[in-house]
Amino acid sequence: MRTYKLNNGLEMPRLGLGVWQSENGKETIDAIHWALEAGYRHVDTAKAYRNEEAVGEAIRTAGLPREEVWLTTKVWNDDIRAGRTTEALDNSLKRLKLDYVDQVLLHWPVEGRVAAWQELEKALEAGKVRSIGVSNFMDDHIEEIIEAGSVLPVVNQIEYHPYLTQADAISACDAHDIAITAWSPLMQGHFLKEPLFAEIGERYGKTAAQVVLRWCLQNDVIVIPKSVHRKRIIENGDLFDFELSEEDMVAIDELERGKRFGPDPRNFDF
Repeated sequence: MRTYKLNNGLEMPRLGLGVWQSENGKETIDAIHWALEAGYRHVDTAKAYRNEEAVGEAIRTAGLPREEVWLTTKVWNDDIRAGRTTEALDNSLKRLKLDYVDQVLLHWPVEGRVAAWQELEKALEAGKVRSIGVSNFMDDHIEEIIEAGSVLPVVNQIEYHPYLTQADAISACDAHDIAITAWSPLMQGHFLKEPLFAEIGERYGKTAAQVVLRWCLQNDVIVIPKSVHRKRIIENGDLFDFELSEEDMVAIDELERGKRFGPDPRNFDF
């Protein structure tokens, strides 16, 4: 299955292109076009990535119907804290030059998140967005949103990879049928230092990166690997013609060590 059925009934593509740190211009446009040519149907951006203009242009010029490309963006922390979620979403739509986005997430669990969630619920009603979710929310943050809101988050986007599986956050999401999207599924390049992935890949005729991403998919996690290189984008998308054995899945599971490569959602200062 190339899509994940969300708790609101929408089908979200399991494979997406992340554009964090991609330049707001040709670099991002080319990367998205290459990804769509390779069969990706999901792009993940954010206000904080400062490339929504290029993302919107890439989607508009890709030659695909708008409804065939799933687009996620995010509300940044300053806007959440200041009670500007509605304004922030409107500005994202202006930068994207699109009528709607498929998903909007609260980027981090900062103060003001409950009020911001309630603003997202209104945006959903208004048709500006087709689904709403959160990012980097831990188990107690999830419960807080569910208690205060009237719409369940469809997704929680978290750092997730073989060294960090975040069992508590995932358990809280599983209890409410909230999907998990992995950011930095390739461990910000550190997967290359772990020989197990290449060893497993040799048996399947696949690369170490493909093994890691396939492990995520088989754990029912949506992946959004980031690259601006055509060859790597194609490689990262070639995940649907093989399946890791239970033995190989367990061997990768056993690498878990609670190791973060990004910020800790319980201790950050931005």
